[in-house]
Amino acid sequence: MSKVKNLHQRRTQRNRTKLAMIANGRPRLSVFRSSKHIYAQVIDDAQGVTLASASSLEDGFASKGGNVDGAAVVGKLVAERALEKGVKDVVFDRGGYIYHGRVKALADGAREGGLNF
Repeated sequence: MSKVKNLHQRRTQRNRTKLAMIANGRPRLSVFRSSKHIYAQVIDDAQGVTLASASSLEDGFASKGGNVDGAAVVGKLVAERALEKGVKDVVFDRGGYIYHGRVKALADGAREGGLNF
């Protein structure tokens, strides 16, 4: 395993450990960022199920893809789907990524969509 991947996994695990302490039963808004796309899921860790998800691979993202504008739209979309399931309060899991750029845009889009974290 490469050193960079190992460091990323350690950051991810450290972040999730801290989130577990403050979650208080709230679902987790998890972000995965690849070089071309961005994905978001609202996960209930107590039951181990995904409540809502959205990604830049869905229809209507051909022009935006995984850039900052696309990330904001994905954030709004996952918030809308989570609200349909009755989820309003979540904890934000940045997944070991720096809270900047696409990750920040997704978080801001989710807040605009109605999620609290």
